[in-house]
Amino acid sequence: MVDVDERTARTVAEEARETEWKLPSFGKQLFLGDFRLDLIHPHPVGDPAMIERGEQFLVRLRAVCEQIDGHAVERDALIPDEAIKALKEVGALGMKIPAEYGGLGLSQVYYNRALMLAGSVHASLGALLSAHQSIGVPQPVMAFGTAAQKQEYLPRCVNGVTAFLLTEPDVGSDPARMRTTATPDGDDYLIDGVKLWTTNGVVSDLVVVMARVPKSEGHRGGITTFVVEGTAPGITVENRNSFLGLRGIENGVTRFHRVRVPARNRIGREGEGLKIALTTLNTGRLSLPALCVSGSKWATKIAREWSAQRVQWGRPVGAHEAVGSKIAMMAATTFAMEAMVDLASHMADDHRNDIRIEAALAKLYGSEMAWRIADDLVQIRGGRGYETAQSLAARGERGVPAEQLLRDMRINRIFEGSTEIMHLLIAREAVDAHLSVAGDIIDPDKPFGAKAKAAARAAGFYARWLPTLLVGKGLLPGGYRGDFGSLARHLRFVERSSRKLARHTMYGAGRWQGKLEYHQAFLARLVDIGAELFAMSAACVRAAHDKTPESRELAEAFCLQSRVRVDELFDRLWHNSDAGDRVLAAAVLDGRYVGLEEGVLDLSIPGPWIADATHGPSTKDNVHRTVG
Repeated sequence: MVDVDERTARTVAEEARETEWKLPSFGKQLFLGDFRLDLIHPHPVGDPAMIERGEQFLVRLRAVCEQIDGHAVERDALIPDEAIKALKEVGALGMKIPAEYGGLGLSQVYYNRALMLAGSVHASLGALLSAHQSIGVPQPVMAFGTAAQKQEYLPRCVNGVTAFLLTEPDVGSDPARMRTTATPDGDDYLIDGVKLWTTNGVVSDLVVVMARVPKSEGHRGGITTFVVEGTAPGITVENRNSFLGLRGIENGVTRFHRVRVPARNRIGREGEGLKIALTTLNTGRLSLPALCVSGSKWATKIAREWSAQRVQWGRPVGAHEAVGSKIAMMAATTFAMEAMVDLASHMADDHRNDIRIEAALAKLYGSEMAWRIADDLVQIRGGRGYETAQSLAARGERGVPAEQLLRDMRINRIFEGSTEIMHLLIAREAVDAHLSVAGDIIDPDKPFGAKAKAAARAAGFYARWLPTLLVGKGLLPGGYRGDFGSLARHLRFVERSSRKLARHTMYGAGRWQGKLEYHQAFLARLVDIGAELFAMSAACVRAAHDKTPESRELAEAFCLQSRVRVDELFDRLWHNSDAGDRVLAAAVLDGRYVGLEEGVLDLSIPGPWIADATHGPSTKDNVHRTVG
């Protein structure tokens, strides 16, 4: 195991973080108390030619999807080869790849809509397409590859499945502990190590791998990115993993034993791998909230149909407030989630804004709210929500896979950055302005001279910044009314709350200084407030763009619901049980309450082989399969 201390781990992560802001960012300014409505309104619109191309593809994709049996995927825990072949033939594996390399060159907007459509057949289809194009070989090659690499790999990506290999058995969100190595050997590298949870890894033609290059003469070393043939000698897929949901996903454990990779397969320079990986994830994060929207749309449809026809105590169950409030939340939140994804996708397409925070907020918010929507659907359907679709159909009822949706949606709170990691990632950006001007003051390793200069710099910054947190259009009754009508009051709330959020962020930074990073519950609430404010902004801008009564009504309802959550989160910033919870958690970890665990059996199955990532040839059968 690669043992690293906390400071080293933080340094590795910080060095990989993209620190420059070359383009304006609505999300960044929102956390600074600067509500830049002009960056998102009027709502951006796509190029007419791209729209026509996207609509034509959706027609072809729908015809293919209608022929795929999602229930069979769930039953057999496998996407049939013929389904992947049909997706390949219609161009679904090359949606984001430029036409010059044989792809469709779709916009982010239509790529997301295609994922929503495919994901509605079975979530595993959406996962396969997303893992291939959002984080697999195409994205890092398009963003960081040489002209020769693009010519070599992108046409192959149009006709083959690819995977992204970063996680290891002992390495989750702490890349400083990465054990997979790429040892220079002449003009090649020899890769050794084990990668875990390799989505598409079981069926991949090409994989993008992160490995640590040892520092040596002529080699700067560090975590580096490589494109590797999926069937190269020395690669063994040791296990096809099974999960709570996504039963058709091709996710495995992949071992590398002296896998020879030519230097020309390296993407970027040595040591740039983690930056490439994080940038790839930043770009690809919009695909996951699109799939969350897909599931939420379906859940809203099922809830509406069931709640209108199911009668209890002389009334449809939806007419009872206990159920009706859930339906109202589902409909309004689905509208806002789609507005967030659509807005961020349009912004990604026009390349005029840095959307790393918006994409992260959409992923965080979409995954959390979609899970709540799926849970509410099961609750609304009661016993029928808990029963499988196959069992329902077997006894003569409509086979509605509500429990499957719940299982499939759960992973989204973990995939591509868990909720906890997303909170920290976004919070790091939210406090960046404070750290950039005052970071040396709280850094114990900085000399007195550096601290003095930082203090002077911070005084000047806050003298200019603090007055901006006290005034704005949010205080004016007529502010924002022109294009938004009755929704203007919600935008005024967003602006006031944005300035309030920035003040509380400053208070927290001043109170805890260098220890702010350890107050993760506080930071998470700050981020959740920002997510709600972005969702409200997107919903209002979408409604103003649509100009339909339905959109305005949904935006109005969502904003009322969201405002309640924002007020609660602000209150909980300072009125909470965080301090006591930290003490209790430490005592639990210390074993003080092991008596609480008595009276039950632990039936966990030991599996020492998966935790053994030592380099060596595989003793497992290779379960890699070729598809299509």
